Amino acid sequence: MTFMIKVNGNMHNVEVEGDTPLLWVLRDVLGMTGTKFGCGMALCGACTVHVDGAATRSCVTPVDSIGNSEITTIEAIGATALGARVQKAWLDREVVQCGYCQSGQIMSAMAFLAGNPRPTDADIDDAMSGNICRCGTYLRIREAIKQAAESI
Repeated sequence: MTFMIKVNGNMHNVEVEGDTPLLWVLRDVLGMTGTKFGCGMALCGACTVHVDGAATRSCVTPVDSIGNSEITTIEAIGATALGARVQKAWLDREVVQCGYCQSGQIMSAMAFLAGNPRPTDADIDDAMSGNICRCGTYLRIREAIKQAAESI
């Protein structure tokens, strides 16, 4: 089947089965490898992208459910004002260790900050609880989100 999907502002025709997870369309068909495979069950957050601005686990989102929605991946985040602030905060706070989960962490943080520009520590912990970091950089993630929020 052919699907037309909008990713990072560009239209793409993809020839895949309708139940193909969006993650594999992005990575294998479109070559956008910033979105990572973690668990395949929407438990770890490594595959998080935005669908119409909402943080969405792409590993369990079938491409046929996308319709006319706008998909945003980590590749496009730095082009936005908020995205640039979040990325700068991530660098300033030296969040990244191995880095594998960080695209999903940033995508979740972006969606969260779009709806809550003045979060408390508890707000951040709650919003980010669905993203696993095996290196345990949670305190630095929280500090980076707070820094990004202060710069909004």
